[in-house]
Amino acid sequence: MIVIPLVLAISTVVYALTVASFAWEDLAFGFGLSAAVLFAFRHALLPQRLPSNLQVIKAVAVFPLFLIVSLKDIVTGTWLVASIVLGIRKLEHPGIVRVPLGRRSKPSAGLAGLVLTLSPGTFLVAMDWEEREMLIHAIDASDPDKLREGYEQFYERYERHVIP
Repeated sequence: MIVIPLVLAISTVVYALTVASFAWEDLAFGFGLSAAVLFAFRHALLPQRLPSNLQVIKAVAVFPLFLIVSLKDIVTGTWLVASIVLGIRKLEHPGIVRVPLGRRSKPSAGLAGLVLTLSPGTFLVAMDWEEREMLIHAIDASDPDKLREGYEQFYERYERHVIP
């Protein structure tokens, strides 16, 4: 499987960036440390059924687009919050919105919660697995259906290709 070498490579690079050294000794130590951590925590870090090589390659190829769209959402949220703080726009309809999880798996729902919380103006309040929905606080909840539709479109277009 390509997943394990990919995780080891990414972990090794993160270690090298952390110690600010790409010397062969640091890379070797980082690789060994990454392998030990991956082995010790494999049940928590890796899915029970590893994805196929094709799925992994597709996810890696689509990730830059996912990242760009997520960054665009962060910039948009930052502008919304800044305009409210600066008095350009009034805070009129903050609130909690129930967003159905739909076909999201637990890892995908976690990624969705992380991405929407990174964007200023929204954050994940709770995941309700029995009802299969996320409770999201939005600084502008004036149109809950539009928010739900936006999160569903984000999942279908970008997120499900990275983590189904």
